[in-house]
Amino acid sequence: MESLRVVYRNPVIEGVLLLAVIIQIISGLSLFFKKRKSLTGFYDKLQLWTGMYMAFFLLIHVGAVLTGRFILKLDTNFYFGVAGLNTFPFNLFFIPYYGLAVLSFFGHVASIHFQKMKKNIFGLSPRKQAGIILWIGCIYLVITFYGLTNGFQGIEIPSAYHVLIGK
Repeated sequence: MESLRVVYRNPVIEGVLLLAVIIQIISGLSLFFKKRKSLTGFYDKLQLWTGMYMAFFLLIHVGAVLTGRFILKLDTNFYFGVAGLNTFPFNLFFIPYYGLAVLSFFGHVASIHFQKMKKNIFGLSPRKQAGIILWIGCIYLVITFYGLTNGFQGIEIPSAYHVLIGK
């Protein structure tokens, strides 16, 4: 993270990244309101709703990181990201918040894969391939939460980040 900050915190690069996020959110919301009543299939609906959640997540996530960095003057590093995830009762919000973000990403990819694939691969139909992508997302989520919570034991949060958890 430290070595890559030279690149992604460059004002030009950061501006382009923020603009890309804003465009994703606006285009996703536009598609949601345009298509929400005309979709019928499971993967069509999954793509629509996972896209809506990812727009919500990006809006909150980017806003929180910018607030932490510019207003709270915190290093928005690993501890910034896991403070709420490892502290009760905040984890009651952050577990579903992050969990749905990961599952929405994989659900969105699975939906697009299902829509674009026209043939079987390894004898698996596009529907089964999309299902495998969803299962990979579930497995990835458990592994990620395992790592972000020190094997579900919790991570000691440094005192600089106690402002995030009300200590």
